[in-house]
Amino acid sequence: MSGSSQKDNARAEEFKRATAGVLRAIAEQPDVQVAFQPGPSGVTGKRARLPLPTRALPAAEMAKLRGQSDAIALRLRHHDDAVHAQRMPTRREAKDAYDAFEQVRVEVVGARHMAGVNANLRAKLAEECEAEGYDRMTRKDQLPIDKALSLLVREKLSGEQPPASAQRVLDLWRGTLGDNADAALNEMLSAQEDQTAFARASRKLLAAMDLAEAEVDAEPDDSSEDGEDGSEQSGQQDNSQDGEGQSDSDQESMLGAQPEEMEGDAADDDGSESEDEAAVAEGDDRPGGPQPRRERPNPDNDAVYRAYTRSFDEEIDAEELCDPDELTRLRQQLDQQLQHLQGVISKLANRLQRRLLAQQTRSWEFDLEEGLLDAGRLSRVVVNPMQALSYKRELDTEFRDTVVTLLIDNSGSMRGRPITVAAMCGDILARTLERCAVKVEVLGFTTRAWKGGQSREKWVQDGKPRNPGRLNDLRHIVYKAADAPWRRARKNLGLMLREGLLKENIDGEALLWAYRRLLSRSEHRRILMVISDGAPVDDSTLSVNPGNYLEKHLREVIRDIEHRELVELIAIGIGHDVTRYYRRAVTIVDAEELGGTMMKKLTELFDEDMDAAWVRAAGERAALVI
Repeated sequence: MSGSSQKDNARAEEFKRATAGVLRAIAEQPDVQVAFQPGPSGVTGKRARLPLPTRALPAAEMAKLRGQSDAIALRLRHHDDAVHAQRMPTRREAKDAYDAFEQVRVEVVGARHMAGVNANLRAKLAEECEAEGYDRMTRKDQLPIDKALSLLVREKLSGEQPPASAQRVLDLWRGTLGDNADAALNEMLSAQEDQTAFARASRKLLAAMDLAEAEVDAEPDDSSEDGEDGSEQSGQQDNSQDGEGQSDSDQESMLGAQPEEMEGDAADDDGSESEDEAAVAEGDDRPGGPQPRRERPNPDNDAVYRAYTRSFDEEIDAEELCDPDELTRLRQQLDQQLQHLQGVISKLANRLQRRLLAQQTRSWEFDLEEGLLDAGRLSRVVVNPMQALSYKRELDTEFRDTVVTLLIDNSGSMRGRPITVAAMCGDILARTLERCAVKVEVLGFTTRAWKGGQSREKWVQDGKPRNPGRLNDLRHIVYKAADAPWRRARKNLGLMLREGLLKENIDGEALLWAYRRLLSRSEHRRILMVISDGAPVDDSTLSVNPGNYLEKHLREVIRDIEHRELVELIAIGIGHDVTRYYRRAVTIVDAEELGGTMMKKLTELFDEDMDAAWVRAAGERAALVI
């Protein structure tokens, strides 16, 4: 190693030691463990994670790292998880905004008397705004509402102007908040030293922006609802009208129908969801984890799933969403972030490869009365000439030609570590199975816009007819087609890291899309693996339809796929219990477990197929003997 490299390494190690020491000092918690790893920063309990610095350590990178370290330290010092959880909303978008408000509070309160910390946090914020392209945004809806509100809250609490790159798009939001939101911001300003009062004011701001239901001061009773769509459901209940019921025998299966045949008039829901059902419909992000769902019979009101319009839906190849240079940069970023996981998942992938190749290896059946002469057993004839000659026959272990589709949730909640690990796992899985002559397709699903996009605009222009059905523009992305070689599609997987790509998730139609693509394949065995981190959520659709509209459709699609048994369906949930939807599913807590879980479940599937093949072969041999 050269002298300059040694100096760079020593400088980087010294910087990491100093940063970790400052973090513990500001947090006033000397027992905090600080780890430097590729990927975004975060804190879990007493363990803080910071991005791994480069050896060169340019000034901009040092400022960003210091800001991330100070943000974690101030959260450890001024934040109480129990108080925060008491008023945590259930809807994903509301939850993201609520978390962002609290992070703003701890940073503003903690940095008030520390000019250096404040400078670090400002540098971090400016870098984040530039990285997310706020300076290129020209419309209000391009900036997610949770990001816009957190910037406005920071401006109100700190009295400082937002970063220059965010000022133009933030100006588009200022005059649209309303009096109730302004009053909530003023209350947050006066309550910033008190986390409980600040959380109460945060919920008022979310209610003013129609992101969460307004809190009730009275003590809750058993019949109260905590779902975010309570007020909307109540309005629907008052105006509900009877729909036309459909029996299971009369209803045509949606999997065989064309998209236009699936569109029917959506009947009203009775709007009387229980607290558990409302939580399921919103993704069940409540503290304490998923709650059991109580099914209730509803034979006459089942809404027929439909899309208000499909004119703006999009099925697109990944390379069409990004220019080649940016795609190359995103791929390099993916490789850099996941360097430390590459070895572990590659070992698991190699194990899966050995299993698959072993299934395709030819074997022999010995001690037969006819076939090829077994030269290895001629010694028995030499020793005893009366011994009959032994013959052998070559067998092909049945290995059906197979195609695997990996369908990845590209929703906003997958930002950061989950989508990064999912992209890398898709890359390694495709490369591994391709070596074993197994075709792999990698797909992603999201929406083209937040809050409905052009579909909602058309609905508004049409006079807002009731029960419009799905009210957002779908974006289904083909990262790797089944027939495309891995080397050609490798760069496409980096697109998942692109800022602004991940939005809402409408799982039912995405699952139907992937399923139909598989049915068009000629392979005898088709496997569909879904990776998701929550229930289907699209605020535009759920605001004008029953609260369980998207989830109910997802359940129907899954039930039909599993009943037909033309495709083997398996799901992996990241921090979300998918076992309540899928018959064959597993839930993981941390995204780091994804690679191992994917390889394990695929190995189990192929082992089951191999066992079945041996059983069939044994039966055929037994039939010949009889």
